Amino acid sequence: MEDNVIVQEFLDYLKFEKHFSEHTAKCYGADLRQFGEFMVGYSQGGSAEGESFAGHHEGAGAAVATQPATKVDQLLLATDVNAVRTYLASLNEKQYSKATIARKLATLRSFYKFLVKRGRVGTNPVTTVRTPKQEKKLPKFLEYEEVKRLLETPPMDTWLGARDRAILETLYSTGIRVSELVALNMDDIDFLGEVIRVRGKGKKERVAPISSSALQIIQHYMEFRNKRAQSSSNFDSKVLFVNKHGQRLSTRSVRRKMDKYLKMAGLDPSISPHTLRHSFATHMLSNGADLRSVQELLGHQSLSTTQVYTHLTTRKLKEVYEGAHPRESQEDNEPNSQW
Repeated sequence: MEDNVIVQEFLDYLKFEKHFSEHTAKCYGADLRQFGEFMVGYSQGGSAEGESFAGHHEGAGAAVATQPATKVDQLLLATDVNAVRTYLASLNEKQYSKATIARKLATLRSFYKFLVKRGRVGTNPVTTVRTPKQEKKLPKFLEYEEVKRLLETPPMDTWLGARDRAILETLYSTGIRVSELVALNMDDIDFLGEVIRVRGKGKKERVAPISSSALQIIQHYMEFRNKRAQSSSNFDSKVLFVNKHGQRLSTRSVRRKMDKYLKMAGLDPSISPHTLRHSFATHMLSNGADLRSVQELLGHQSLSTTQVYTHLTTRKLKEVYEGAHPRESQEDNEPNSQW
């Protein structure tokens, strides 16, 4: 599938025109590779009457590898709405989650939208296919005391500990994504203006305020970092957060470091670096920030993406009220109350 012309054209479009990350483009490619495998099996013995292909053609993976690239391209270009629906049914039979199926459908939707724009197909076969209804899950967030416990876990007397403390402080103080954090360079930090320059999705830049306490932690780390850089020629002089070899940290490395500190702090191990972003947004709204401001700080394109945090703050307020007035809350819920 890597050599398929139309798939590669689409992936190049995502990377070079839409400025998607390499990781995101790979995910799109994997989804399209799976759909290509399905289409090979579909063309070799399936019907369009809704028959499931989950396990129907066990050699589909091997078959797609032996198909000429042009043949698989032809199958993808000939896809119709029935093939897409049968594909989704096969994913459902394989017990893929609704979220995963929705993501794969979104990949197909974007792919065929691209092909329509390029004049490769006349219509988008995914247009009339509905996205499966998702279970609405509120994002996790940490309480203030939990955040404090996590931030204070890394040791400040070693250069790697100081770095990790600076990473956690920056994530929580600014609400930036991990991908944005690891992309930070030394000159992105404005100590006087107390802001950082962030390169977000689609290479869009924004300025994010950062607390003075977080800046003090970053400055402490930079003193360690600069001393170490002087004794090693391997250090990348422009990168802010580096690994022990002096090169830019990866998002995976940040996750591994956080896992270690979560365990040390006795916190929920399922918490991710993104949880600090959720916590930042929730705490901002709880303290009176307006939704538009939080949207800008997070770099969300749509206000609806930010609105999920209002549900978190509403739930929290309800919990606080019920904790303070348990009898009143119980009476309010009694069906036979005269009021």
